[in-house]
Amino acid sequence: MSEATTSVPDAPIPAASVPAHRDGNVLRWVAAYTTSMVGDMVFYLALSWAAVQNGTPAQAGLVTAVSAVPRALLMLGGGVVADRLGPRRVVIGSDAVRCGAVLAVAALLFTTDPGLWLLALLALVFGTVDAVFMPAVGALPARITGRDQLARVQGMRGLAVRFASVVGAPLGGLGVAVGGAAAAFAFAGLLIAVSVPLLVSVRMRTLPADNASAAGGTTAWRDLMGGLRYVRRHRVLGPLMVAIALGDLGFVGPLNVGLTLLADERGWGASGMGWVLAGFGTGAAVAALLLTVRGRLPRAGCVAAGAIIPGAGAIAALAHAPGLPAAVGTALLIGLLTGLSGAMCGALLQTQSDPAYLGRVTAVGGIVSLGIAPLSMPLSAAAIGVWGTGPVFAVSGVVCGLGGIVALCAPGVRRAELPK
Repeated sequence: MSEATTSVPDAPIPAASVPAHRDGNVLRWVAAYTTSMVGDMVFYLALSWAAVQNGTPAQAGLVTAVSAVPRALLMLGGGVVADRLGPRRVVIGSDAVRCGAVLAVAALLFTTDPGLWLLALLALVFGTVDAVFMPAVGALPARITGRDQLARVQGMRGLAVRFASVVGAPLGGLGVAVGGAAAAFAFAGLLIAVSVPLLVSVRMRTLPADNASAAGGTTAWRDLMGGLRYVRRHRVLGPLMVAIALGDLGFVGPLNVGLTLLADERGWGASGMGWVLAGFGTGAAVAALLLTVRGRLPRAGCVAAGAIIPGAGAIAALAHAPGLPAAVGTALLIGLLTGLSGAMCGALLQTQSDPAYLGRVTAVGGIVSLGIAPLSMPLSAAAIGVWGTGPVFAVSGVVCGLGGIVALCAPGVRRAELPK
């Protein structure tokens, strides 16, 4: 049953909505999303710390990687679940399950030392629930505000992610310092718990009645295949997914493992790498803030595609920065351009998709970013070991730039606009 038939108690939201940053309904959703993301950051830091304390570095690496497997394998199915059951109940339910699992492990750690198996099981549960949570989160914005505000909500969501990445790690470290991994897990569970009543208080927009047929009278497998066909045949979404995949493939490796190796090669150390990452985060936050304030940029498809290309050039240039200040400035430019492109791509996914397919569309995007793009990290590390940072960053820039070229060559993307 679709959300269109289950959201009767919720008052419909007018198509021409209050600006999202002044809408209490949207702000409650953003607050819920932010606390949940901060809880995630605290959780993963606590998981890493507990795994290191209970096993070898290799075992700790396996434990922290366990959650990625079900998340990548089950993401498409999670999109089907979100579209069939409705994203609101899926998000609330998955947050409740994550909260309960984390608090249960925290209680066990306070009383006993269960070893790595419990941590691996927790990571597996967390990754499985994430496979449902992420597509549902992507399908919610269209149900809490009008189409004209979806780009602004995307910018607000980007700011929430940046806030969580800046605040989550120090809070997790503080929890570990005060009471060890058990205290950090408990803190993560409480943060996720805060999001549940906030989500319950969010009013949902009723979908058009004709969208209810997308989830009615068919099997889950047909819904899955139907969602993939919908993305593949869509004049905007199909080429946009290819552009996102190429952009992420060229971006993830250099800005993760590649940056670590570059900092070591240049003698910048961990603090220098931190400054470069801070530059990137600042640029991405500025891009998200721009979209939050403006709400809409004209020629959205061209902006999304055009920003990728100079961003790709900046990725290639990062390996040749003459010093740390120049590297920080280059990283800030990368964050600004790729952040702008990513925010616009996300806004286009929201506004170009039929709401009945949003869970599955978000799931396809999640597979691209979380399933395909991470493959570039071990490849980048191996390639740097053979050819060095300069050539690998250059190739990564080319791959990223190809994403912009694909988007510009697709008439649907090139002419795409955000709703007024």
